Amino acid sequence: MPSDAVLYQAAALCLTYPDEDLIARLPLLRQAAPQLRGFTDHAALTPPQELAAHYVRVFGRGDRHSLYLSRWYDGGIRRRGMSVARFGDVYRRHGLECSRGEMPDFLPAVLEFTARTGDSVLLTEYRDGLERLRMRLTGYGTPYAGVLDAVCATLPTVYTSRPP
Repeated sequence: MPSDAVLYQAAALCLTYPDEDLIARLPLLRQAAPQLRGFTDHAALTPPQELAAHYVRVFGRGDRHSLYLSRWYDGGIRRRGMSVARFGDVYRRHGLECSRGEMPDFLPAVLEFTARTGDSVLLTEYRDGLERLRMRLTGYGTPYAGVLDAVCATLPTVYTSRPP
């Protein structure tokens, strides 16, 4: 079984918009993170345009399947400001910054941060939101649910109170 760091990095890639780079990496992701084979096999067999359209249907419309972790607690943009700033502070403590144009609470960014640093504090604190997203993706019937299944399986039990 691969390390959690490998799984988190692979999951981060699987949860980004499926471009040519992701398609090219699918065989490596399949081998490196067998827990994600349900998704990687689906993605490998799905025409790229169809895969991209599915990603937009799942993640591109509203907050129902939001990949922005603070939205699971704070809702609208005004209330999210403090939480988003906290994500950035945690990254900076490790000498990292989120790439331009992306919010630090974007789940693929948090997974990559966790893979690079071994610090799972953000995933653990937002575990309840991850579980809610996982359940919604499962109910929607998307292969992306399997990615969240694998990530959630590595985390301690649900964090029961709102992160600071």
